[in-house]
Amino acid sequence: MTSSQFRFPAEWEPQSAVLIAWPHAETDWAARLGEVEETYIALVAAATRFQDVVICVSDDDLQAYARARLSSARVDMERVRFIEAAYDDTWLRDSGPITLSDGARFQLLDFRFTGWGGKFEASLDDRLVEALEQTNLFDRSERQAIDFALEGGAIETDGAGSLLTTWKCLHERHPGVDRDALSTKLANWLRQERVLWLDHGYLEGDDTDAHIDTLARFAGEDAIVFQSCDDPADSHYPELQAMASELAALRTAEGKPYRLFPLPWARPVVDEGRRLAASYANFLVINGAVLMPAYGDAADDDAQATLAAAFPDREIVPVPCRPLIWQNGSLHCITMQLPAGLVRPAQTP
Repeated sequence: MTSSQFRFPAEWEPQSAVLIAWPHAETDWAARLGEVEETYIALVAAATRFQDVVICVSDDDLQAYARARLSSARVDMERVRFIEAAYDDTWLRDSGPITLSDGARFQLLDFRFTGWGGKFEASLDDRLVEALEQTNLFDRSERQAIDFALEGGAIETDGAGSLLTTWKCLHERHPGVDRDALSTKLANWLRQERVLWLDHGYLEGDDTDAHIDTLARFAGEDAIVFQSCDDPADSHYPELQAMASELAALRTAEGKPYRLFPLPWARPVVDEGRRLAASYANFLVINGAVLMPAYGDAADDDAQATLAAAFPDREIVPVPCRPLIWQNGSLHCITMQLPAGLVRPAQTP
């Protein structure tokens, strides 16, 4: 395959499926497995209204269990496909494939996954893309292994050559590489014209070192949705205000200011004395809809209205995600979109 014509599609471009991994007792969800399963059921039920969902399972028993749980919730099982693969945990935004396309073929970029800089065991997750490739899930594709630590949640593209990321995360992963060199590497691998860096923005309870998908997201080539904080008494206020100023100073490829959509700030969620990262920016764009993390907070309705303004051509569907933030991530973090045409049609018996 040649690579000159490949590009990194934006999340709002047509998809063939959403990829997730079902939680089980050997993952970090073990202590609260029942709670998080309810979120996964709600996610699959919402997504299958619009497109297929591919679910990784560790073995036949887990597949049978997940199928039964989803069927009892009256999920459209015609749009659910199970794939057996080994995994350490379920954060497929960071361990799943980053896909480039030339319109007919696909490149599956398989970056190193190090458990967010060696914080957690990740040897199975680091081999997940290769394992999925061997299942015959993907069509007209080639895997490209890249010996460089990069998580999907750390990057955000507009599909037209602009990449948004945070300096804190990339510098933490690669402290010996300067910003210009990192920009060049990312632009070359991800087929980008430019890399936009944010120096501010963080969330307590986030162990990813400030992934961009918890902070700021493209909503078209000229718009950015971002997590704001309007409470001067909150510990996040200085950093998120500084991030808002950085976003206001950014310019589109045409040199114009971005249209900015600030998301509301949820009340602090504290679990066993620990502040959790309840970000509304961790939404997932799929065919015809935006799946929005909901936290049972009064700000949920305002967040839904903000996303409706940013994505006026899509239905905004809240998914209860409070159980997810116990493990420091949310809706976008547990999913990876697969572009249209990438998933091979399932063989009929």
